[in-house]
Amino acid sequence: MNNSDYDASFIAETLPAFVSEATEQTDLFEQLLLQLEDDPDGGEMLDALFRCAHTVKGSAGIFGLERLVDFTHHVESLLDRLREGELTLTAELNTLLLQSNDEIRWLVNSAAAAGDAQDANAQSRAELVRRLQAAGAAARAPSLNPAGPGSAGTEEPAPAVAAVCSVSRRWHVSAHFGAATFRDGMDPLAILNYVRRMGTVPGIACDVEAIPPLGALDPENCHLAYEFSLDTVATRAEIEAAFSFVGEDCRLQLFEPQANALEFADLIASMPDNPRLGDILIAAGAITPLQLEQALKSQSQAAAGGNATLIGRVLQEQAGVDATVIDAAVQRQQRQRGASAAPAEDNRFIRVQASRLDAVINLLGELVIASAGASLLARQSRQRKQVEANAQVGRLVEEIRNGTLQLRMVPIGETFARFRRVVRDTAAELGKDAALEISGGETELDKSVVERIADPLMHLVRNALDHGLEPAAERLAGGKPAQGRLTLSACHESGSILIRIADDGRGIQRDKVLRTAWERGLVERGVVPTDAEIDRLIFEAGFSTAEKVTNLSGRGVGMDVVRRNIEALRGSITIESVEGKGSCIEIRLPLTLAIIDGFLVGVGSSKFIFPLDSVVEVIEARGDPARCDARGRRCVELRGHVLPVVDLRCLYGLDGPAPARVSTVVIRASGQRYGVVVDALLGQHQTVIKPLSRMFRSLRGISGSSILGNGEVALIVDVSTLGDLAAAAPSGKTHRIGEPS
Repeated sequence: MNNSDYDASFIAETLPAFVSEATEQTDLFEQLLLQLEDDPDGGEMLDALFRCAHTVKGSAGIFGLERLVDFTHHVESLLDRLREGELTLTAELNTLLLQSNDEIRWLVNSAAAAGDAQDANAQSRAELVRRLQAAGAAARAPSLNPAGPGSAGTEEPAPAVAAVCSVSRRWHVSAHFGAATFRDGMDPLAILNYVRRMGTVPGIACDVEAIPPLGALDPENCHLAYEFSLDTVATRAEIEAAFSFVGEDCRLQLFEPQANALEFADLIASMPDNPRLGDILIAAGAITPLQLEQALKSQSQAAAGGNATLIGRVLQEQAGVDATVIDAAVQRQQRQRGASAAPAEDNRFIRVQASRLDAVINLLGELVIASAGASLLARQSRQRKQVEANAQVGRLVEEIRNGTLQLRMVPIGETFARFRRVVRDTAAELGKDAALEISGGETELDKSVVERIADPLMHLVRNALDHGLEPAAERLAGGKPAQGRLTLSACHESGSILIRIADDGRGIQRDKVLRTAWERGLVERGVVPTDAEIDRLIFEAGFSTAEKVTNLSGRGVGMDVVRRNIEALRGSITIESVEGKGSCIEIRLPLTLAIIDGFLVGVGSSKFIFPLDSVVEVIEARGDPARCDARGRRCVELRGHVLPVVDLRCLYGLDGPAPARVSTVVIRASGQRYGVVVDALLGQHQTVIKPLSRMFRSLRGISGSSILGNGEVALIVDVSTLGDLAAAAPSGKTHRIGEPS
């Protein structure tokens, strides 16, 4: 394999990891910029911004993505001036940096899609570079930009030529690569070539002692270790960043031979514990592993000749380490030996492809079904030991289920945070002043639900900005603050997650909505529905009250799609509005789309499952079908309150006579309670959710199905929709539960 083939293979194997890391950095970059708008004095956030840009630039350099490196360098230069206080972050600079971040994101994605071959944004990127240079030039003090031939208006120097424009320092770099470096797709030569761009490499030496004999050499293992000097104006962090992509595959040591000994002493004092003197000095960068190895050999030879010498003295004589540095390392070693601190908790993270996790979840669902079947057979056998063994297996399966499902739970705050940019840009486009408030971002939700709810939330946020919030002048005339407020919140409620999108705008103008509904034939002309029914009209297909078509609204496509997408997630959406005060849209979603704890009931030969978290209590009652309306609904009194009740036998037309005594399961959903009349209570059941076929998707009150241990199919109840059916104008008289009907 020649070098070009190896380079192509290296890029193909490792580029996806770079794209993933760079995408995370650009997302973080955007969030930090938006937070800085609220806290312009956040120095730590400016440092974090610089690190984001620097990380992307360093990693891109390894892959030879020159356009990305060059452009990010200009962004990095501007951020450096902001960090140094030469510039103040204004709204205009913030917008410029956001646009630059969008360009970085585009360059990252284009590198992934086309191998960095196409350049459709060259003209717009050149304009961004000009604006970045102009902003940076405004911060240069005269003493930092001496006049000279051709000095005015010169471009910011790139890393490759920066060394000749400032006073450089000499660094000694030692890099020892791990055996798995090649297998992980890393190329030490590519890293070295990138480091060369930072300055001048006067000399380089390879450590060949670690290379095994030819007969024992594994060509897939990396035994490369090199040391070199580097004359550059780059900082320690910039040099270390060049090796950041290899991560744990490389042991890197970096130090200045001419550095002040007191600086090394201070560094050693602040270092974490290290067991040996040589390791402390290596970690501080005072010596290299090769220098330590040579010193240990000299110490051994001296000891063999009867002249024992301390390793610190050998390092002073051979490596030129200052005595102050040796003393600091010895004191650090002595303090560590006297301390008995408990080892710190090792927190590590690994990346797992979502498809692999989904496969595990699917297998877990089959395991739950098989476990339920085995438990049923054990109970039928009436063998006590077998029943106990299966019960133990069932408990273990439940623990595995809970732990595995927790792996897919992610905070919804990451999704909420994306809308800071949406609110900022959309409000600017509309000429409005709006602020976004986020609460409950720590609320966890299944990753698959989070991914699929992002688009509906996007439309609802933009719709609230367009239709809900008024312009500043209109708000001031109405006695409101000029700045509108949009709130995104999330919380857990009754085994589901409740997301609210609230604004303090004009609210739904029901007269306007009703006139549009009359014109479109959605409501018979002259008929005036209730306020709640008028509010629900905005979710009808093709409905829009916009007077003209814009980039944001007027095409009649949106709210109906939002409703369908949420219902496809087994969720529900409701809206409350007070004209002149604002609106609040509530989205209720299941925590997971895979496995839930359910409460199994029977009605005739059919089985139904309620989400266990929504079940409040069970009350024995006498059924009286004569008191029900055509849909099996009536009202009863429960402890002084009216409780809507629905009979599943009547509602779904199930065959078979009702038993003499039936049960009423009290359900809590959407803040309300209602009862469901069932024949039999079959207990708690681990429920693997299966989607309904297209034939049954129109069945109201049912959200899915599940396979029981004996092979039967049970229907999973959509408690919110069934609650709407139970509370919708029931007929029949009220009576007390437990009293003769």
